[in-house]
Amino acid sequence: MTLAPPRPTAPSSTPSARFPWAGLIAIAVATFLSISGEMLPTGLLPEMSADLGVTESSIGLLVSVFAFTVVLTSTGLTHLTRRLPRHLIVVGLIVVLAISAGLTAIAPTYELVLASRVLGGLAHGMFWAIGGAYAGHLVPRAQVGRALAVAMSGGTLAFVLGVPLGTALGQALGWREAFGILAGLMALGAVFVYKFLPPVGRGTAHESTPEPVTDAVPTLVDGTAPPAAAAVRRRRALPRPSVLGVVLSCVITAVFMIGHYSFFTYITPYLVRSTGVPEQGLAGWLFAFGIAGAVGLGMVGWFLGARPRVSIPIGVAVVGLAVTGMLVFEGMLVPSLVAFVLWGVTFGALPPLFQTRMLQVAPERMRDLASAFYTTGFNAGIGGGALIGALVLDGSGLDSLPVLYIAVAAIVLVAVLASDRLLARRSARPAA
Repeated sequence: MTLAPPRPTAPSSTPSARFPWAGLIAIAVATFLSISGEMLPTGLLPEMSADLGVTESSIGLLVSVFAFTVVLTSTGLTHLTRRLPRHLIVVGLIVVLAISAGLTAIAPTYELVLASRVLGGLAHGMFWAIGGAYAGHLVPRAQVGRALAVAMSGGTLAFVLGVPLGTALGQALGWREAFGILAGLMALGAVFVYKFLPPVGRGTAHESTPEPVTDAVPTLVDGTAPPAAAAVRRRRALPRPSVLGVVLSCVITAVFMIGHYSFFTYITPYLVRSTGVPEQGLAGWLFAFGIAGAVGLGMVGWFLGARPRVSIPIGVAVVGLAVTGMLVFEGMLVPSLVAFVLWGVTFGALPPLFQTRMLQVAPERMRDLASAFYTTGFNAGIGGGALIGALVLDGSGLDSLPVLYIAVAAIVLVAVLASDRLLARRSARPAA
């Protein structure tokens, strides 16, 4: 058999292959503002509780109400608005978030603050459901990982910069002023998004492109691939879009988030009591975790997002090893810090990788709905993890939390490998 020169990787069928930086940065700005608004009460617990005359745990409940509003409403609202223009919805949701923050700033009672948070949760859930899918609409399937890394970078920056800066602002000027300034920034953000985020329709050119092949393979002179090369092509191609792929992706993400937040929700007492971090050093450790997460997100955009089938199982395994290191090196600050930062890097990469994989296997007709399911699973994992962590903490003690996380990571690793194999087998079958 005579081999012809390798053919190049299958390109996008659209001639204009410029990466949509402006639109993705617009989504990142909106994401930054949305996450900052969601998490700001966590940094202003004493100020808000003193002013509103309630306990600090009641202020913490504002974050829980926000998250569970997302869980209960994001999928339904996204489905109900599926026929409306996506661009208009995104801009409108940012305006609603601005109104929510403004109402929080002027609310005279705790009950009205709670109501304003419910309003914000409604908009936040829809925004996250649509925002990730929007990024996927702007690029070919092979570039979804890179696009999501840019679009979702605002979330990481919100944890690294937005929440600490908002907290400092609230402590300097007052918590109401902090929410008022945030509302103004959200209004400006809506204008920015309206101007720079390109509209998308139902079924863009990118969505209808053939499934790309990640690497070139040799072909025969008649244009066909030899049997071995054809097998390589099938293994390296993206799996065929399917509802099953979406379901598996969302369930696996939810289980992983349960494991993560069962431990990370209580990371402050663990670092102080088990690791031995001085209380005055806590901010530095948490800031290091946030910076490490930003590095992990950058790695997704740089190279990890191109191959989530490989990156996700490696990332889950590294998370398990990092948390194991924190357990083994309890009381030893330097190795514990190394393990903590390694955990931060891998956790920063995994959520966008999970979402990348979900969007790659989602049928184009249900990308927005699939993203809503992902958002629901993600937030259910956060709330469920915090609850399970509390039960384990009360029943077995602080040192049981990393053990629980390691066990969940092992389960997720098996589930990722098994689901990937299942989807690959289904894709290898002839289409009906």
